[in-house]
Amino acid sequence: MRRLLQFIRPYRRDAAAALLLVVIMTSAELAIPGLVQRIIDQGIAPRNMAVVRDTTLWMLAAGLASALLTIGNTVLAVRVTSYVTTDLRSAIFDKIQSFAFSNLDRFHTGWLLVRLTNDVNLVGYIVLMSLRIFLRAPLRLVGSFLLMIAISPRLSLVMPVLLLATAGFVSVMIRRGQPLFTEVQRKLDRLNAVLQENLAGVRVVKAFVRGGFEGQRFDGANAGLMAQNIRVMQLFSILVPTLFLLLNLSSVAVAWYGGQRISLGALSTGQVVAFLDHLLAVQFPLLLLGSMVGTFSAAQASLQRIEQVLNTLPEIVEAADAVSLSQIKGRVAFEDVSFSYAETSGEPVLSHISLVAEPGQRVAILGATGSGKSSLVHLIPRFYDVSAGRVTIDGVDVRDIRLRSLRSHIGVALQEPVLFSGSIRDNICFGRRDASDEDVVSAAKAAQAHSFISAFPQGYDTQLGQRGVNLSGGQKQRIAIARALLIQPRVMILDDSTSSVDVETEAKIEAALEEALSGCTIFFIAQRVSTVLKADKIVILDRGQIVAEGRHAELMRSSPIYREIFDSQLGDGGGTA
Repeated sequence: MRRLLQFIRPYRRDAAAALLLVVIMTSAELAIPGLVQRIIDQGIAPRNMAVVRDTTLWMLAAGLASALLTIGNTVLAVRVTSYVTTDLRSAIFDKIQSFAFSNLDRFHTGWLLVRLTNDVNLVGYIVLMSLRIFLRAPLRLVGSFLLMIAISPRLSLVMPVLLLATAGFVSVMIRRGQPLFTEVQRKLDRLNAVLQENLAGVRVVKAFVRGGFEGQRFDGANAGLMAQNIRVMQLFSILVPTLFLLLNLSSVAVAWYGGQRISLGALSTGQVVAFLDHLLAVQFPLLLLGSMVGTFSAAQASLQRIEQVLNTLPEIVEAADAVSLSQIKGRVAFEDVSFSYAETSGEPVLSHISLVAEPGQRVAILGATGSGKSSLVHLIPRFYDVSAGRVTIDGVDVRDIRLRSLRSHIGVALQEPVLFSGSIRDNICFGRRDASDEDVVSAAKAAQAHSFISAFPQGYDTQLGQRGVNLSGGQKQRIAIARALLIQPRVMILDDSTSSVDVETEAKIEAALEEALSGCTIFFIAQRVSTVLKADKIVILDRGQIVAEGRHAELMRSSPIYREIFDSQLGDGGGTA
């Protein structure tokens, strides 16, 4: 709850005003049973209609004041809740944006979506109820109890018995309900994960005719969530009826004993009626609190899950004395670098890598699947941190450079490009929002994307669907390359970024990149040997280690692995570049 209070603090004035209105509103409501007593004892019994008239007007005024105060309280409570939930979502989103790739590897997308939506909504509901009900209920209970004591100390003994029985029963329900709601949220995570995977991979599902299987998988997750919800509802279905029973038994006891006291002349009819009014008025906050026990338990579980995200520390952090680099030449060096993912129990993905790329060099990286090619280049912009050794740019360890400064000099185009909803121009300008139309077109031409973009009726203003669904794989890759080119990087990483492009277009892109990226250090991962023939340096990775390094002609003479790759793609004998 301490974390939640931090989000409420900026709006404490509105929150305090809402709570103040609750206090005044409750005071007005507590006055009504006393007015009823006055009507009966001083108006109806002695047939004094002036007292009946005047007291009725006071009751109407108290009721109207309570209604107006309730409206004001609701407006303020809704405002505070809206601000808090908005800030909470923003905080979670910003936290996710701060995560390193290694953090995100452990968090499932569906898992995070639930926290941003369902969990935040539940926490917001508790904030709303806290400002409207949670203070009103105890004030009403305490106020009614004190007024009951003033009417009849003996009759008021029913309240401690009622409250103890209610508190004991509710506490048992909370203890039993909390783990059930936690399990509900876990099963909701599972359901969202299956849904997200199927929405993202719908084409694969259809291509392999696995709709039936995925339907069964979703039904299983859905049935699990349903069964858990049924268990929760069955538990809490006895809550409100039991509270009603306790309150009704209390009312019967008051009516029976109060009637006796009236017959003995110890109490007036008005006093007993006022006492019953107070007792009945207590029913509302007790029943409301009881009905909210389930929601409160669910919100507690949601708040714990939100705190799990907010308390997660990003594994890539800037050093306190990190520097900014206004300009770089582009010399990249791997100095005895080793790296492993936390999920692989420390098994090295890269082992003792030493490699230097001089400014303006084109370095090609080849290797079998799983050899560590992508892991290697992901260390340059600090998507991950090395386990041992260091990566430097112009002699400066990347861990000593501010992340924004480091990444502003590095262009990245991946094999599976991510495009966002919006126009093609917006996607190309993603890394440089102030780019001119001429710069956008120039980058698109270099990436061989201008021709197909111009063919669209709306050109660069063509709106893309989710993840660029209305483009082919090759078109998306070319837009991603244009996006990377537009920031005019000093280091470019092309991670198999032309795999969906035909050979002729790839050759054009390669030629255009030589001109557009003159003086830029380029790392490119490729599957086609034809792509690497003109590279200044070709690096062969095998099981996380460099097994060969050099130009094409040199590797043809000295590296059996490279020669085998070349022969398998371009025919035995090859040639020299």
